[in-house]
Formats: sequence, C-alpha cells, structure tokens
Amino acid sequence: MRPIQLPEPPSPTGRNGTPDIFESGVHTFIRRAVVIGNGFPASENQSIGLVRALGFSDKHLLYRVTRPRGGINEWLQWLPVSLHIKIKYIVKMISGYSPLLLRSQQKKFMLLPSENGASAGLSAVLEADVKQIVNLARETYEKEGPLLVVASGRDTISTASSIKRLASENVFVVQILHPRLSLNRFDMVIAPKHDYYPLTPEGQKQVPQFLRSWITPRDPPDSHVVLTMGALHQIDFTSIRSAAAMWHDEFAHVPRPLLVVNIGGPTRNCQYGIDLAKQLAASLLNVLVSCGSVRISFSQKTPQKVSNIIVKELGNNPKVHIWDGQESNLHMGHLAWADAFVVTADSVSMISEACSTGKPVYVVGAECCRWKFTEFHQSLREQGVVRPFTGSEDISESWSYPPLNDTADAAKRVHEALAVRGWKVKN
Repeated sequence: MRPIQLPEPPSPTGRNGTPDIFESGVHTFIRRAVVIGNGFPASENQSIGLVRALGFSDKHLLYRVTRPRGGINEWLQWLPVSLHIKIKYIVKMISGYSPLLLRSQQKKFMLLPSENGASAGLSAVLEADVKQIVNLARETYEKEGPLLVVASGRDTISTASSIKRLASENVFVVQILHPRLSLNRFDMVIAPKHDYYPLTPEGQKQVPQFLRSWITPRDPPDSHVVLTMGALHQIDFTSIRSAAAMWHDEFAHVPRPLLVVNIGGPTRNCQYGIDLAKQLAASLLNVLVSCGSVRISFSQKTPQKVSNIIVKELGNNPKVHIWDGQESNLHMGHLAWADAFVVTADSVSMISEACSTGKPVYVVGAECCRWKFTEFHQSLREQGVVRPFTGSEDISESWSYPPLNDTADAAKRVHEALAVRGWKVKN
C-alpha cells in the first residue's frame, strides 16, 4: 500500500507557503535579539557581530550596562558593577546631607571629566533593566517566540545571568568572553582559547597559588562553551565586498601594493612606548621601497608620544597617508582595499579583523606582550596566520592562509544549540 501524502496547507507567511506550526512546532522561532553592552566599542562589536552573523541584521535592541566614571569611581572598577553603583549611590546620598563631605568630593572626586559630558552620578548611568527585559521575554513569548540575549564583557555578566535565571524558558542567553564564575548560568559561553591559558601548565606557573582561584577560569570548557581563535567582529565576505564598492573612488587609484598600518595603544599585558614607535617607524621606512602606498591609522588609545614619532618620521613622505581622525573613518575601506596589514600586538580585535580577510598580516610588538596574549600570538604564528614585522619584508610578495572565521563558526554553534531546544532563528 502506498503511503498517503497530505498536501501542505497554504500560508502567505510560512517559508515555501508553509506556516510556522508545520515547520517546527509552535513558538519555536526566535525573531528578536537583545544586545547587552558595556559601553566599550571593542566589546559591543563582538555581540553585534554575532547577532548579525545569526541573521538578525539591525533587528535587535541594544541595552547598556555603564559604570560610573571619574574620581573615586576609577578606584572601584574592580568591583562587580551592581555593587559599584550601590556604593556610588551611597556616597552621593551622604554627600547630599554633608556640606563638608560634598566640598571634599567636589575637590577630590570630580577632577576627571565625566562620561559623555554628563554627570558621573547615578542619574547618568544607563543601566540595562533586568526586570524590563525579563517582562519583554515573558509577555511577548506567545506572540513573538523566544528572545535571544547576547552580552559581552565582565560588567554584563550579572545582568545576563539574572535574565537567564528569571526567564530560562523564554530566553537563550549567550555570554561572550569568559565569565570566570559558574558557566552554567548561561546557555552558551563564547570565549577565545587564550582565556583558558591559565589552566595550562605554563599558565599555572605564572599564577601564584593563592591567586589561582581568583584569576584562573573556574571551569574547563564543556559542550556549551565555544572556543575561538580571536575576537568576534562584524567583518565577513559580504561586508568586505560592500566596503570595496563603497570606497572604490577613494582607493581604486591608490598605488599598489597598499600597506595598511593600524596602531593601538599599550595595555597592562602589552606594554610599550616610544621604543616600539621608533622601531615601527624604522621598519616602515625600510619597506617603503616595496610599497606603492602606506595608510596609517591611530586608535583612541594611542599615546600622543607614540603618534608624534610616527608622524615626525613618516608624515612628510609622499607615499604615506596618516589618518588625522577628522576625515571619514577609512577602516572598512582599508580592510577591503589593503594588500597587507601591519598591526600592533595589543589589540586582539584589530588583529582578528585583519586576519578575517585572508591577506598578509604582520604583527609588531608581540615580544612586549605577556601572559595569555603571548599564547594568542603564538597560536596565530603557528597556524601561519600572522608573521612578525621586521622591516625586511617585501610587501609586493603576497602570501595567504585560511581566513579566521570565528564569528561565523560561533553563529553555527548557536544555531546547533538552539536546534537541540527545538528553537530556530527566523529572519
């Protein structure tokens, strides 16, 4: 007996004329995403990059957990953000009743400029509201389906984990970067491999015994932890192709090969100063003969003493163009049109973006880095993704590698985890 095949019921909204209920059940489609950021572009860029890779494009809401800034707040950055805000509120309340303490605070605490030109007090903090997001997930679940929540950075951990705890049946929570404490507070954790360097024998040797429970990851990675090589971001083939068309008039006639130089700034684990700036300037002068043109950009973290040396040594060279921060940001144009990159070792984000192009990436200053950042640079070198910049390179000689595809790989893992729950992203 031949099996009876029932015709699919027509629907103007379902895929291929099939309504949602016939595709994979009722209320199993995720149509909305919430991004919880911490106010730092490099961190928020990771969350937005993942959301877009999942197919949400710009259809997401952005909430922000912002710490108070300025004065005494700079001494409280190590506290959990919720406790930090409470202490700030208490100090503000006390100062309101004590003229003497108020004058003292004005003298000692208000020396630094406040964030975004507003008061650094409690009223200036734009907090992501846990109750509001939980209510959104619960109240709209029947009509809109589950809510995807993507957070990145230490300051967002408490908010994201609270949403998961209060609305676990209505949300899927992804935490980007290692949250250190119990990983089971999230549906998925996405972290770079070097975040787990402290668990290796080499990493353990660098951590005093009494600090290991605070510094090292509390849990080894399991099935709901996704390890990436570098940072997530918004750069992919589609965005590069779009940028190439958008910046055609700016770069089509630039002499080739085009070398793009991205200069960041020293960090606690990648410390450098004018010595590295002089080394970089000398190396760039050496490779100019093999370059058609060089484009140099500084970040907001680049010290003035570093940029001054670069400008002094290279600013008057006809092959060199230095972005002054006043004209349009050329970053996407650089990624699309560059033939090779030189990037300072301090920025995992800038290196990750450059390595997603498959073009030659040279790193300068890796020897100034320590701790888990040494592991990051070593891993890239071993896979042939980056090379050290020595000044002896022939920029006209190209080389390639499989581009880093961390964001797309992470998005695939999210899709797989959602499928286990019977959920699916629908754009």
